[in-house]
Amino acid sequence: QVQLVESGGGSVQAGGSLRLSCAASGRLSNYAWGWFRQAPGKEREFVAAIMWSRTTYAESVEGRFTISADNAGSPGNLQMNSLHPEDTAVYFCAAGPFLTRQWDQYAYWGQGTQVTVSS
Repeated sequence: QVQLVESGGGSVQAGGSLRLSCAASGRLSNYAWGWFRQAPGKEREFVAAIMWSRTTYAESVEGRFTISADNAGSPGNLQMNSLHPEDTAVYFCAAGPFLTRQWDQYAYWGQGTQVTVSS
């Protein structure tokens, strides 16, 4: 049974930074790791993903957010800088068999962590 657990969420003022981490129990090899977010009343939105050395970002976070892994193949952590109020959402870590921005291609999901950015 694979379980993903996010950590690092919280409340910051606009312009601040947060670092989200994803921990996985169970063995997942050759998986892509993605971050998605969902704000109240909105659809789930792709944020960033990593698979080995390849990364991809949503345009809205490009240049502000960085996804990285401690070790090749490990879950991706998300460094979020220059946060905007519109970044406020629940952020989810996910794992899937290939690098994609489509949330329905990810097989495993965490419970989410709240990020709140105040103006």
